[in-house]
Amino acid sequence: MKMLSTVLVLLVALEHAYFLYLEMFLWTKPKGLKIFGNTAERAAASKVLAANQGLYNGFLAAGLVWGLLYPGAVAGVHIQAFFLACVMVAGIYGGLTVKKTILYVQGGPALLALAVLLAG
Repeated sequence: MKMLSTVLVLLVALEHAYFLYLEMFLWTKPKGLKIFGNTAERAAASKVLAANQGLYNGFLAAGLVWGLLYPGAVAGVHIQAFFLACVMVAGIYGGLTVKKTILYVQGGPALLALAVLLAG
């Protein structure tokens, strides 16, 4: 169970590192425009906000990695659980306010990782 939770937490962290990359560096590029369904004009107008959002996703990824690497096992699990809960809240909020798929793409993996982490 420990190995599975580690893999799932790492996948959520990698997902958020990828979100950072998309929002900070590809937001106004063709790939970013396609992924987020933006026009060049809307992307240009919201570039700073997207970069800020990307930075927050990077913090979530960093927190999850911190929890995985923390030398105290119990505290590490608590750190992971906290950041997974943060990801879930962000996924729920995004799903309710922006696009329903955010709930599944962001919140779903975090919920699964948290359930396995707490079951272990």
